[in-house]
Amino acid sequence: MTRLPLTFACCRYDRMEAIREGLVTVEGVDLTCLTLKSGRDVFDRMVGGQEFDVAELSASEFVSLAGTGNNPFVALPVFPSRVFRHGYMFVNARAGIRSPKDLEGKRVGVPLYTQTAALWARGHLSHQFGVNLDSIQWVQGAVEDAGTHGKPHAPPLLKPVNIDENTSGRSLGVLLARGAIDALIGSRKPETFGRHPDVVRLFPNYRALERALYQTAKIFPIMHLVAMRRSLYERQRWLATSLYKAFVESKRRAQARMRYGGSLSTMLPWLVDEIEEIDAVFGGDAFPYGVEPNRPTLEALVRYMVDQHFIARPIPVDDLFVPIQGNFGT
Repeated sequence: MTRLPLTFACCRYDRMEAIREGLVTVEGVDLTCLTLKSGRDVFDRMVGGQEFDVAELSASEFVSLAGTGNNPFVALPVFPSRVFRHGYMFVNARAGIRSPKDLEGKRVGVPLYTQTAALWARGHLSHQFGVNLDSIQWVQGAVEDAGTHGKPHAPPLLKPVNIDENTSGRSLGVLLARGAIDALIGSRKPETFGRHPDVVRLFPNYRALERALYQTAKIFPIMHLVAMRRSLYERQRWLATSLYKAFVESKRRAQARMRYGGSLSTMLPWLVDEIEEIDAVFGGDAFPYGVEPNRPTLEALVRYMVDQHFIARPIPVDDLFVPIQGNFGT
């Protein structure tokens, strides 16, 4: 039987390793896996030029496209990247920021205002701590280098936002250390954290806050999903189920490797303790696929996107994903 040739682009994740290595195959598909270093590179090439058949994609960019009613992609309920965000908010210790509300009226750096990580962080600040996001002057630029963070092709925001471009010739991390911006939120720690005494976390107890968010609201922020070119899906609808089944099996194998007790699968000395916490907090699987296990998180994502003027009205989360035929687990 002839198999359909497809390209799949994503970053390097343990849950994708079995597919990348060919240990798990996609039924009916001859899959070429392309591992890119940067998620931003994958997104820009997928949204900007549809260079791949299937790819990891920014959740906020996908939902923004869905909000236009003219989305060139469909999504599978597969979420390769999810990260809690409270630990990625930093302030200058001299800026007088003692609580989240103190961010109001300040200059806050962000890699991209439309970045999913920044969307989640702002949503937490607004919904959990009552921060008036409209009062903040946002400064947009790369965290570790001078210049911009990628070349996004997301639809424009529906309402003007106070955004300055960082044209200083210095990274946002350096600007934070020098006090040129008061705070920084994004997808990674600035290099100046731990090196400069004035760069500190907004939430020193971030892990407790993140755990509480999941335990009370069942929210573990989704950063990326898996998208397919709509034109391909319309011709070959069976692909969604074949791909989903393979992604679930690849993740299952990664979990089994992680839990093997004979030796540490990663260079984390307390990995066993971390796994025990995953069992206690997440019931054994912190990265479930499928819509239903992720409904609270997805509904929060859509709610934040409406609040922050990415989309005009809520989109039912079931409408964001193509149907999967059969029960292959999560």
